[in-house]
Parts: sequence; structure tokens; C-alpha cells
Amino acid sequence: MRLTRRQAAAGLTAAAMIPAAFRADAQGRVFKIGVIYDYSGPLAGGGSALHALGAKIMIDHFIAQGGVEGYRIEAIYADAQSKPEVAINESVRLIEQEKVDMLLGFFSSAQCVPAAARIEQLRKFMWITTCIASTVLENRNLRFVFRTQPAGRQFGEASTDFIAAHAKEKFGKDPKDTAVAIIYEDGAYGVDVSRGNEEGAKRHGLKIALKEGYSATAPDLSALVTKLRRARPDVILHTGYNPDITLFLRQAREGGLRFRALVGHGAGYGVPDKLREAFGNDVVGFFNVDPISIWQANPAALAPGLADMVRTVGEAYDKAQPGTTVRSAHVGMAASNTYVFFTQVLPRAIREYGGVDAEALRKAALDVDLPEGGTMLGFGVRFNGDGAMAGQNGRAFPVIVEYTAEGTDVVWPRSQAKRAANLPLPAGNPYALR
Repeated sequence: MRLTRRQAAAGLTAAAMIPAAFRADAQGRVFKIGVIYDYSGPLAGGGSALHALGAKIMIDHFIAQGGVEGYRIEAIYADAQSKPEVAINESVRLIEQEKVDMLLGFFSSAQCVPAAARIEQLRKFMWITTCIASTVLENRNLRFVFRTQPAGRQFGEASTDFIAAHAKEKFGKDPKDTAVAIIYEDGAYGVDVSRGNEEGAKRHGLKIALKEGYSATAPDLSALVTKLRRARPDVILHTGYNPDITLFLRQAREGGLRFRALVGHGAGYGVPDKLREAFGNDVVGFFNVDPISIWQANPAALAPGLADMVRTVGEAYDKAQPGTTVRSAHVGMAASNTYVFFTQVLPRAIREYGGVDAEALRKAALDVDLPEGGTMLGFGVRFNGDGAMAGQNGRAFPVIVEYTAEGTDVVWPRSQAKRAANLPLPAGNPYALR
């Protein structure tokens, strides 16, 4: 289903300046880009609609500048409806009927895995802004699929690094005596992060009290809550979307589940406003693994001009969603990853490789060489051209943020931290182990 302009208009045109090298003279050449996110279904509220907003803000920005290197930008938006089969069908429709030059977006790893195979088969270029599961790229030898984000196992390993580093000081326990429960939605995203959790826990000697998956559409998670109460973990490592996160936290509170810490891994945990709407300050003291919010990155550590772009994205976000109390990291992620494509890949493909076909875009992507601080997310960009993770940005990394009463603060790794983490959960928290 092609979205109407009104349906897709999640953001407003951003009109900040960009380097002159990226301006276009609009000589009639058109670069058609198909944009696929979930504008309906459970994934929309779980973060996909926010990623769609971030991508649209940046696309509108380059449209307002007249395009890139003589090419006018035309975006065609499509709704994956939170269904893998729809994501595949829309990808094919955009390629075969709308004649797009490439596809950008995709939130759910369960969609990315099959969609990437189909898009590769059709020899079109795919720029993933979100899907983090390693299985999207791992051992698939895809030539035209690229992902700027860190991979899912990095998310899972980061949370265990964090817990192991704080166990003795904060819990009074050696890592070997600290019990973690790994719970996850059983799609490609959740399974991949849980693998990172398990590998990291074993590497640090953490005890795995429970490891269990569940369907993201499960209507009842009370049995999982019961298992967790019996397992008595110190820490819950949770990977999910929404509404499954909301359902779990509600039933955990009703069931009297107590723990010392909870660490989420992106997706639904990256939408703090939604969790605060449901649970208020009960989520204060929870943690989330994600690429750093562009509004929390150190401006002094970013390449020249990026701090101005961060402000531009924030202003457009506020206009699109007035009243937002905490700017979601999801918007900034998609905006930053889309910006990399429009400033690093597309102009290079046109100038150095003669056009916008998949092969030219692929060669241009493999030429990108940004050091740390080269993106609004703080990490650099250098794509693997071959090997087990071909198409993956090898310089991406996530951080861990703590929910506070006012917003979120980066607390891990120490090189990026705004302050030290507060552990365990405060005594007044209804989830706190008493």
C-alpha cells in the first residue's frame, strides 16, 4: 500500500544548510527512493514510526536543498503494517512498479531477513537504518545490502559487560554469583540479542538463571513472570518491542516480581515516553542499550557541521511532535543513518561511479571511511566488503542509558558516560528486590 502524503508526513521539512558539494542543480534527473517502515500495527508504536519520522526529516532536508549532485530526490513511502510478508510485497512493488532506484528503512529484523534476500535477488540497493539482528547479514554474502547500525549481538554483549563491571561494587557480589535472566521476543531480533546476552554472560562467568523466548504477540506473559519469580535473578536482560514490553512489566508488577536491575535492548525500550505513559516513574532506574541519542552525543567530539545537523533534526522533531518530553533516540538513529547515505554514499556514487544503480551505490558505500565522531551517533563508518558480516558497519557501537526522572543519561561505556550508573533499583521502586 502506498502511503498518501498526509499519512507519511510524520516530519516537517528541515531547512538547515549542508555543504555546497552536496547541493544539486536539479537538471531533471530524478533519484527515486522507496522508504519502508511500519506506520500501522504493533511495531509502529514500538519504534518504527519514530524511525520513519527521523528518515523523513532527513529526506525532506535534502529535497529542500534541491537534491544531490544534480539529482532531484523523490521519496515514495510504504507501510509494512508490522508484517514480514507485507514488507516483502511492498519492496517488490516499489522496485517493479514504482521503479525506485533503492530502498531505505526497515525497522523489524523479522522483516529485514527475508526482504534483504528478495531485494538482493532483484539487484537493488538496500540501506538499512534499523534492523539490528546479525542474521540479517551474517554468512549471507549479500552485495547490495548495507547497515550502519551496530549488530544485535553487540547489544547483548554490552549489557553483560555493564553488569559484570558493576556487580561487585553495586550488588556486593562477584560476577560468578550474580544471576541474570535472559528473556526475549522470539523473532530474529530477540534471538540475536539473546545470543549476545548468553555469550557475554558465559564470558564473564555470570549465572544464567533463566533463558526463555516468547512471541511478541503473546496475549499473556504471566507464566514467564512465574518462572522468573522461581529463578530469582538479580538482573533481567529483556529484548522486546511494544506492547509486549508493556504487558510484561504490568504483569511483573502485578505478580510481585522483584529484581536488582533491568536492562532493555533498543526497540520498545528506546521509546521512553511510551513507557512513562504506562508506568510513570516506576521505570526510573531501568537501563537501555542503543546507539547513543544524537541529543546526548558530545558536540565537541563530532565532525564539523554535525552539531548543527543535530539541532536541525531536533527542531523538525519538535514541530512534528509538539509536546514530546524526551526526544526518542529512534528518531535520531534513522536521521543520522539516512544522513550518512545522502552525504557519503549517493554523491560519491554519482561523481565517482557514474550514476545511481546498485553497483555504483555499492562501490560508493564501500569507499566510506569515517572515523569515530564522523556521524551524529558518535561512531564512525567503514563497511565490511566481504566475510561473515559483509555489509555491516564495523565501526558502530551501542551505549547504555539510564532512565531518570528527567530523561535519560548515558552511563556506559565509561568513555561515553555522562555519569556513573545508579544500581541497584532504588528502594521505593515497586520492582526493587527487597
